[in-house]
Amino acid sequence: MNDRSNVLLGLYQALITEVKAQFAEDNTLTVKNLFNSVTQGKEFLRLKQQAGEDELALVEQFLKRDITSFLREQNADSLSHSQTVITLENTLWHWLGEITDRSQVEWHELTQDFKQNGYYKSGDIVSQGIMVCTNCGNEMSIEFPSPIPDCPECDHEEFTREPLTP
Repeated sequence: MNDRSNVLLGLYQALITEVKAQFAEDNTLTVKNLFNSVTQGKEFLRLKQQAGEDELALVEQFLKRDITSFLREQNADSLSHSQTVITLENTLWHWLGEITDRSQVEWHELTQDFKQNGYYKSGDIVSQGIMVCTNCGNEMSIEFPSPIPDCPECDHEEFTREPLTP
């Protein structure tokens, strides 16, 4: 590795350290928030001055990937992923599945689609379905009621829902 590569690698490692520090201060930050915050910081500005356009684009891709990976690891130990909560959720959904059939769920989702004019935004709460990013076409499967996250591929915030299949 040449000196330039070592310098760029050192700056990148400083960016990752900044991500960890910011998350330690506020563990509710999302990938988008962390990325935006880090790319506004002094370490990123130093990297921007020393890297070429192609190198900077590559660093941004790596940074998004690594922030996503970091948050996944951090959230793996959270309560929402505990065995008790998962068992409780599965029991509840099994019970709900027994008292309703798929057509009733589909009617409910169709009503939601009409209210949303067919489009959903990040943060909207949906139950079941496959959300498709209107920007890149990436599909996200939603199994339980939860807010729609930003697209993991392009950080876009608008989605459509694929119809449920019987």
